[in-house]
Order: sequence, then C-alpha cells, then structure tokens
Amino acid sequence: MLDLNKIQEASKRIKDVVINTPFSYAQQLSTLCDIEVYLKKENFQVTGAFKIRGAYNKISTLTKEQLDCGVIAASAGNHAQGVALSASRFGIRAVIVMPESTPLTKVDGVKHYGAEVILKGLNYDEAYEYALEFGKKNSLTFIHPFEDEEVIAGQGTLAIDMLNEIDNLDAIVIPVGGGGLISGMAVAIKQLSPNTKIIGVGASGAPALKNSFDLGEAVDSKSVKTIADGIAVRDSSKITLAHMLGSVDEFISVDDEEIASAILFLLEKQKLVVEGAGAVGVAAALHDKLTHLKGKKVAIVLSGGNMDVTLLNVIIEKGLLKSGRKMKLTVTLVDKPGSLKRFTEILEDLNANIVHIAYDRTSISLDYGDANVTVHMETKGEEHQSEIKYILKNEGYLRD
Repeated sequence: MLDLNKIQEASKRIKDVVINTPFSYAQQLSTLCDIEVYLKKENFQVTGAFKIRGAYNKISTLTKEQLDCGVIAASAGNHAQGVALSASRFGIRAVIVMPESTPLTKVDGVKHYGAEVILKGLNYDEAYEYALEFGKKNSLTFIHPFEDEEVIAGQGTLAIDMLNEIDNLDAIVIPVGGGGLISGMAVAIKQLSPNTKIIGVGASGAPALKNSFDLGEAVDSKSVKTIADGIAVRDSSKITLAHMLGSVDEFISVDDEEIASAILFLLEKQKLVVEGAGAVGVAAALHDKLTHLKGKKVAIVLSGGNMDVTLLNVIIEKGLLKSGRKMKLTVTLVDKPGSLKRFTEILEDLNANIVHIAYDRTSISLDYGDANVTVHMETKGEEHQSEIKYILKNEGYLRD
C-alpha cells in the first residue's frame, strides 16, 4: 500500500511542472448550501486537469532504458494530455491510443504536446487493449491512468497542496472514476489531517467503483453512460478499491441532470468552466447530498476543465429552458397576410424577445389554409412564461 513518503517524494519531483492551483472560498455556493465551501480549481492546472500530477511523477521514476524507448497510454481525455506533456518535458517518445470516435479537438490537444496519436477501437476498452499490445511490441512503457502506485502518488500531491493552504477542513469532496485521485489524496489526508472526512462522488451512469465500495469487493459494470466522460470508467480497480476501503468515509453518486446543473452553476455564478467529472462534487452540494455537512468547513475538488464545447452548448440551452429564461412554443395560424404580425405584436407587448422563428405551411398534420409557427423566446422566468401562455390561450393561439 502507498504511504505518505511516496507522495511527499512525488511532490518534490513535480513542483517545477505542476501549478499550485487556486483554492478559495466560494461565497455563493456556501450561502446556497449552508456549508463553508472552498473550491480547489484544478481546471486551471497545466493541461486543464489534475492528471498531469500522476503522469509526470510516473515518467520521472522510469529508468534511462525505459525513457529511451518511450511511453504509451490509452486515453481520450485528460490522462492523454498529461502523458503527452510529461513526455515532451523529458524529450522522449509518447504514443497515445485513442478511440476512433474521439473528437478532433482532443486529438489535436494531444498532438500539440508532440505525442503520436493512434486512433484504434470503438471505445476506450478496445483502445486500451491495442495500446498494451502495441507497447509490448515496441518496448514502450505503459502509463496506466490509475492502476499504478507512482501515478496514484502523483495524484496524492493535490492533498498536500490543499492541506498546506487551508487548515482544519472537516471534509474533502473528491471526484471518483478509476479511483486514482481519491486513493492518493486519501493516503495523504489520513496522515496529515486524520479528522478530515473523505467523501467520494461518482456518476450514477458509471457505477462500478461505487458498487464495489458498497460491497467491499471489486465488481465491474456492463456499460457506462454519463456526460462526465472523465470518470466514465466501466471496470473497477482492485488496487484503488483497497486504498478506498481503508481510508474513504463515504461514497455518493450524482446523475447527469445534477451534473449538468452544477456545470451551469459554476459557469454562471463562479465564472468557471468545469467539465462533468470535475463538477460532481458541486452537484452533490447543490442537490442536498451533503446536508450532513451543514455548517462545516468543506473543500470540493474541481478536477478538470476540459469541457467539450458542443456539450457545453447543449447544457447551457437546456439550463436556460429549465430555469424559465428560454421558451419554445408552436402555434397554428391562419395562413393569410397579417396573422404572423398579430402574433408577434402580442409577444412584443409581453416583453418576450424572439430569438428564432420558423414558419411551416406544408406539414401533413395541418388543415389546408393553416400554418405552424415555432418560436424560441428569451423570457424572464416561470411566472413570465405562465403569463405568455395565458394570453396566447385567450387569444386562441394555444389550446388545452
């Protein structure tokens, strides 16, 4: 089992590469949840996530022969960039195997650090198997994202940074995927601040490690589905589970709706871009899963900020609709001059700002002489939307 000395050694190795990211009080979140919350912003880390810590520490411990041959990893996300940047710092070859469906932006991000990219497999597991095979044939050292003592030690340096800055934390809330981050942090926390509770948060769509923690033995999932792709791990790890069973006090789950709302909250209220995996701790706080910590001093780790822009756009749009700040309506008009003008005048009088409008007179569901108008509007909340619906109903535009 890992010990504190290894983590302290890792901290010395990575200090010239890894940033000690901001760690500060979150007033709005604290007020909302009645918890004294401090956010550790690893989304500001080199490569945008904590993964550089473990990757750089692992490569730092390789022999000269291993460095001369190079390294390989399988990843479609933050671990890939961590390995690529670390390898570039040592001037060695790095090969990253990514699933064929990996977005171009992520592929380009890895190539930016000088790594070779191989697109192979329909998913991570197929890419992983190919990476092991390719690495063996080409004498490349495989850098596992979490099932490696030196990688785990590197991730544990995050806890040292945090505890050096803020004392007497009642709890630290940590995202969990494969368990490398929480394993390393837990070892450090239990040695340096034994009274601090360690709480893991996972995505309900990737339940392998949560189920394993609850059962006390490793069990795998058949599939995963979550917007938190950074913690979408299908198979559990016996190595990280052993650390967790010995040190972690609690493990909770959040679903995709809760994660999405946390991403939007962090963007709008904290001015932070945080990916799904990094937002799970805030999701737990926002959705009353940390109520037993009310009045306590709690740190939440924002583990990364490499958010897919397309997904972020979807989350923002859905969030605006759910919060009553956007509204979509389809009404049926008589297809004659002036009908559309009258409809838009009503919306103007109601201070609803039209941002998109579509006119359809060809749908087979329409009677001859009618047209469907679909309108997207900016509104001022649920009360405003209720007023709009009430007026449009009275004017004959909406039916029960």
